[in-house]
Amino acid sequence: MKKSDPKKIISVFGGREADEAQLTDAERIGKAIAEHGWVLLCGGRGGIMEAVSKGCSEAGGLSIGILPGDDRKDANPHIQVPIATGIGLARNAVIARAGDAAVAIGGKYGTLSEIAYALQFGKPVFVLGSWDIPGTIKADTAEELLLLLSRSLKNRE
Repeated sequence: MKKSDPKKIISVFGGREADEAQLTDAERIGKAIAEHGWVLLCGGRGGIMEAVSKGCSEAGGLSIGILPGDDRKDANPHIQVPIATGIGLARNAVIARAGDAAVAIGGKYGTLSEIAYALQFGKPVFVLGSWDIPGTIKADTAEELLLLLSRSLKNRE
């Protein structure tokens, strides 16, 4: 029996604090992740993480949350697979490493660390209203980001 290719995993980075436009963009990106048949991986808590997982789960996709603490109940209500790590911010490296590509929306220093890890791991990182760092791929809209992400994943097949 031939093993099928695994689904692409998209790591999404973003802060607990976000404005309405960022939350709307995150939800739209989560929905597109599901519609493409990709898997969402994020920090599993609030803000951008909750918005992207809401969009993904409402569109029938799979959302996985890598939590910093010991309790799976700390996940937002849209995370289908909560993974309690108990490793605090070190979980950022896991989120960055496990994805085939990464998306950063807004965010502060936690998001910055995830971007840095993803770049060190050689992952393509797409940013929307987030840190302007050499090596990342900047988009001005959620639609542009999704187009660039989709093209990148197709080129890596």
